[in-house]
Amino acid sequence: MSQAKVDRYKEEKRNRAKIIRKQKREWMAVKAGMSLVALVMVAWVGVSVYQAFTPEDQVTEKPTYTVNTAAIDDFMSDLDLEEE
Repeated sequence: MSQAKVDRYKEEKRNRAKIIRKQKREWMAVKAGMSLVALVMVAWVGVSVYQAFTPEDQVTEKPTYTVNTAAIDDFMSDLDLEEE
């Protein structure tokens, strides 16, 4: 082996722990990114399927309530007449 190869091997051996930590960090970043992409894709497919099977023209009628305020109006008009 040439001296350059020997020096490179010794340097690599000295920094092996740093190199392994760096590789582990990079692999964790790749796994996290892939997990995020997979999660987004699953959510997108779920929303698409939901929208495909839910009819858009389905109108849900909301209950409407009517209140007869004639008695209150009469009372208020009587109060206005008494003040004058």
